[in-house]
Amino acid sequence: MSVNAIIDGAVFVYAGLASVWLAWLVLSESFGFGWFGILFFLAFWLLLAYLVLPRLHRILTTIYVPDYFIGRARTSDGLLGDPVNLAFLGEEADLHEAMTAARWTRADDVDARSSWRIIASTITRRSYDEAPVSPLFLFGRMQDFAYQQEVEGNPAKRHHVRFWRTPEGWLLPGGRRVDWLAAGTFDRSVGFSIFTLQITHKIDADTDVERDHIVRTVTESGVPVEVELLRDFSTGYHSRNGGGDTIRTDGDLPVVVLGAAVGSAGAGGVGSARADASGAGSLAAAGSSRRDAPVEVGKRASFEPLTRLAERDADRMPRAQASRRPIATSLGALLIVVRVLLGVVWLVSLAVQWPTLLRTELDIQIDDVADADAAKLVLWVILVVGAVILVAQLIFAWLVYRGSNWARITVMAVAVLSTLIPAIDYFGGDAEISMRTTLLTLAADILVLLALSSRSARAYARRRR
Repeated sequence: MSVNAIIDGAVFVYAGLASVWLAWLVLSESFGFGWFGILFFLAFWLLLAYLVLPRLHRILTTIYVPDYFIGRARTSDGLLGDPVNLAFLGEEADLHEAMTAARWTRADDVDARSSWRIIASTITRRSYDEAPVSPLFLFGRMQDFAYQQEVEGNPAKRHHVRFWRTPEGWLLPGGRRVDWLAAGTFDRSVGFSIFTLQITHKIDADTDVERDHIVRTVTESGVPVEVELLRDFSTGYHSRNGGGDTIRTDGDLPVVVLGAAVGSAGAGGVGSARADASGAGSLAAAGSSRRDAPVEVGKRASFEPLTRLAERDADRMPRAQASRRPIATSLGALLIVVRVLLGVVWLVSLAVQWPTLLRTELDIQIDDVADADAAKLVLWVILVVGAVILVAQLIFAWLVYRGSNWARITVMAVAVLSTLIPAIDYFGGDAEISMRTTLLTLAADILVLLALSSRSARAYARRRR
């Protein structure tokens, strides 16, 4: 276990606790501004839904949610997500060919442009065929890609399915070898998650209908395929996904065989049937000619210490994915710049109010020219030192944006000190934190901690070059 991993784990937890405190401060501030308090309450909801609750879920689910394969994807917050209800055998090119022939559209990657576009299309109800899907995680990494079909040009309703390539030598429970796993669900509307209060798509409860729709469209596309069915692969259950939506399934797992694998998957004692127009097919017995030599497949314990998360994320994330700068890293760098701007405002206000500050706050009376010169000298020293610190912060913002891990660790350490000292004073009853004092700078520091301690930011900073 590296020192960096220990620091990341500690800051991850500290940032979560600090975000709870920040949400409380914002909520408290909302009661003192009349109708303008609505804006603070909106800020409180944004903090709670998109920062506080996701971070708390991430900390707690690390402890109680198993981290090995149980037939469910996980959300970025660590909650159990959609059921894994499809498997594919074949090369990636064959999979793309089949989905395109079945009239599915590949979803855009989640970035600032696509996120804004899906918000705008949902509000205006304008079609967005390539709308991104939220990230779900399997094998410790986000889906490799996703496909979807929009319904009647309404971005709030769509069929969609996420795909993950299985690790080398990995076998399904029971010993079946597949190349891809997928989770298909139908978005029926837009609403609030009962777990995080975020605005999200709500899915139809009967996920088997969507699973069968995907299989049917692929088998009717004209691309040669075979469909094998692993009956009762997972126990039928009634549960909820990461957005709090009820989900139901009978537990069957169709295995769609593509490309060169067609015709060979049934060898070696495997019963298979070529799919007809309705997508029917079944497995008479388990097994596959593509099964590798016996592989010892272990599973980790369900408890995984937080200090191991950064190392695991950096190791598992594919090089192409890790080399893409995540939104969290860009946001962290931007927040450092915001912190610098707030520092500039503070220095300017200090210079303007310096004589008044000496009289009222420090009880210092300037009686002669010598005292006045000394006061000006002190002010200039403060301004110069402050300017140097702000320039250094800008340099660190650039380094963080470029993916420097040591710069990220340094910025987080400074932010911890900048929030811990006022927290001690606040809970000790010696300091007031409000919009009139230090709430804005405190919020900037806590948001920097949340952004730079996130899963994606630490994986990007520690990527293997």
